[in-house]
Amino acid sequence: MDADDDDRTTTAGRMRSGDDRPTTGRTQGAPDSSGGPTNRFPSSMSNLETSLTEMLDLDVPLVQAPIGSATCPELAAAVADAGALGMLAVTWRDEAQTREVAAETARRTDGVFGVNIVVDPDAKTVPTETHIQCCLEEGVDVFSFSFGDAAPYVERIHDHGGTVLQSVGSADEARAAVDAGVDSIVAQGWEAGGHVQSNVATLPLVPRVVDAVPDTPVIAAGGIADGRGIGAVLTLGAAGAWLGTRFLATPEARVHRLYRQRVLDASETETVYATLYDEGWPNAPHRVLENETVADWRAAGEPETDRPGSNETVAETGDGTPVRRYEDSLATPELRGEVEQLPLYAGQSAGITRDVLPATELVRELADETLAALDRTR
Repeated sequence: MDADDDDRTTTAGRMRSGDDRPTTGRTQGAPDSSGGPTNRFPSSMSNLETSLTEMLDLDVPLVQAPIGSATCPELAAAVADAGALGMLAVTWRDEAQTREVAAETARRTDGVFGVNIVVDPDAKTVPTETHIQCCLEEGVDVFSFSFGDAAPYVERIHDHGGTVLQSVGSADEARAAVDAGVDSIVAQGWEAGGHVQSNVATLPLVPRVVDAVPDTPVIAAGGIADGRGIGAVLTLGAAGAWLGTRFLATPEARVHRLYRQRVLDASETETVYATLYDEGWPNAPHRVLENETVADWRAAGEPETDRPGSNETVAETGDGTPVRRYEDSLATPELRGEVEQLPLYAGQSAGITRDVLPATELVRELADETLAALDRTR
């Protein structure tokens, strides 16, 4: 969140099927992230086949969201080994770091994984084109884009046999993305944690997007943390679900223990949608857990400038770099100080995130819960 041979062949290589939709080939029985056999699902999982699983050769219509600095090769590989789509966030990484996490993830799994890139220029220091080139050279062939237009990059990725996902917050955005050649749409509802690009809740957004782009797999995001939620969005017409907050509660996620515990302890009412933590990415709405920083800001009348404790250092990184109160930095394990004053990114689904499970086990549990939920609707 190392460069090997640039000409190595990825086991998630693409080929074009008859309908020109990208599909992924994946080696059966390949090693998982711990060196053992791949944790493929039994044939009963065929009940969870969708256009998304067909497109990407997944066993489960599930995506582990690219949850910023919490993503790492260990997490993405464990999810991929379980038959879901593991994702890496690379926007805030430099070129060497992007190569390193992509190569390391490829070494750990023969499952399917991808990278997410935030297109908004205010959020980055490395050009999107550089990230794409690094990842293509490291064998990555699933790319998702958010907070901006994927159109300039679609042809290049398709020329390399890749698949393009685009996050949207409205039906109109979905139509524009599909018109530009995007292969799958991520419909992110307002309930989502982290940075949010929609003002519409997931329940009304998903069917609007599904109806707007009926021939394109739609992945629902926002407020989903168990199989009941996955089953619900599948019945709305989605081809898969995109979960972020739930994967914070895995040992593989690179989050500070206090942050993880706050997620586990939170109720569905303890998140705040604001633009408060804007140092590093201005004017980008996000959802975080309530903390003293949020409470003090509210008590002061929610000022846009001159906020309580502005320019105050509340933590530092492992190498001693100061972290200021309103930075957009995610609370990673090496931070020291008042970690709970930092943005504790989480969606409203924190209220149904109650235990810590290894990522592979979590994917299995979510699949079982989804099958049970769908059975109850029959």
